[in-house]
This record gives sequence, C-alpha cells and structure tokens, in this order.
Amino acid sequence: MKQKTVASPVQVIERMMSLLDALARNDAPMNLKQLAAETSLHPSTAHRILNAMTRNRYVDRIAHGSYRLGIRLFELGGLVHTRIGIRNVALPYMQQLHQQLGETVRLSIRLDERLVYVEHAHSGNQIDCNLQSIGATAPLHLTAAGKLFLASESADYCAEYAKHIGLPSTAEEASMDASGLLREIAAVRELGYAYDGAELGTAAAAVAAGINDESGAMIAALCVSAPLERYNQMWASAVKQAAERISRAIGNPMDAAR
Repeated sequence: MKQKTVASPVQVIERMMSLLDALARNDAPMNLKQLAAETSLHPSTAHRILNAMTRNRYVDRIAHGSYRLGIRLFELGGLVHTRIGIRNVALPYMQQLHQQLGETVRLSIRLDERLVYVEHAHSGNQIDCNLQSIGATAPLHLTAAGKLFLASESADYCAEYAKHIGLPSTAEEASMDASGLLREIAAVRELGYAYDGAELGTAAAAVAAGINDESGAMIAALCVSAPLERYNQMWASAVKQAAERISRAIGNPMDAAR
C-alpha cells in the first residue's frame, strides 16, 4: 500500500499563498475548479486550505461555491498603510523637535511583544550611544516607548506579559519583577508619557509620548533619547506636544488648541 505523503508546514503556506495570488489576479470570484487549475493543486487540497482561510477571514466564500479575497486582508492592508504612512507624516515634526532639543528623536511602532524603530531624526555628526538603527527591536518593558504601549493595555495583560516574557534585562540595576512593572505602567498611564534609564544596558536615557489615530488607539510612539549627562526630564512636555501634533495630523480629533 502506497504511503500517503504529508505536506510540510512550509508547503502548506506556499499553497495558501498561491491561492491568494490567484484570487488577487482575478477581479471576479473564482470557483474551486478554477482555483485548482490555476494553482496546479488537487481540488481536495485546495478545498481544505480554502476552508481554513475562510474560517480566518482571509478568504470569503460566496454564492455558488465561489471565493474572493477576504476582509481580513483589507484590515491588514489598512494596518500596513497606517504604519508606513505614519513615518511620512511624523518626520517633519520629528525634525522640528530635533532642532528644538538638539537630541535624537525616534519613532517606533509595536510588533506583538516588541518595539520596532521605524524612523529617526538626528544630526549626522551627533554622538548618541543609544541610537537604534531603523528596523531594530527591543522588548516593550525595556524602553520608554514600549512602556507606553503596555500602558495602553489592561493590568491583566501587563501581568500576563510579565509572566510570559520573564522580564529579562541587560542591566543588573534595571531588573524588575511583575509588581514593579505594574506600578511603573500605572504611573505611565497617570503621566501620559514614559521614561527609561539604563534598561538597555546603555549610558543613555529617553522620554516618550504616544501617537494616537482617529479612533484614539495608540499606533506609534515618539521618543527623545540622549546620553545621561545631557538628558533632561523636562523634555517630556515638548515630546508630548509633538506627539499630539502628529496625532492631529493623522486625524485624531483632540482639541487643536492643546
């Protein structure tokens, strides 16, 4: 008896992508026979994968057994557009803040339990030991911007985060337990901005404020960082004002007079 070949996870993903590409190439909905022919998949294989994508809203099954791209792709596309677009909107404000304070200004977004740096404004000859390259990541709790994202979550989520990630730190003096993190996050919610010190094992510090979209959800964070000898906590007001200007520019209906 011939043994049945089981597709590897990578093969399943490749087949799923081929089905999505086929649907994207055709304006009209496609039936199973058409999709199987265009992707060279066996109809039963295509049907099984389409069912999984339908359950997860990546594909919609419509009348007469036809399929089209699903609403989940639209949602993800909007998210990608927002996250890329925020760089273009924010950069002029970041440059103004850099000119005002003379220090590095960074823009970051959240990717699950990590922070991702997507833009910065700084002088070419500026010495900043905490300057992260675009695309670099860090755990949320080790950065001022990341603490803001945690503050936008519930206390239960923050407790689960602490339990899951184990609160690693690269600096002994910055070690923190779950109760300490929850206290700090509560303070961030109260202040509306966040600080960090030596959590990343560097001789630098930062202050950050959140950027909110038209629905009020925090989608990015603006941060100013500098070596400890130049750092000034009084920058918080300027950072928060710049973040609010960016929020208004992307449609957040806050009071324009603020």
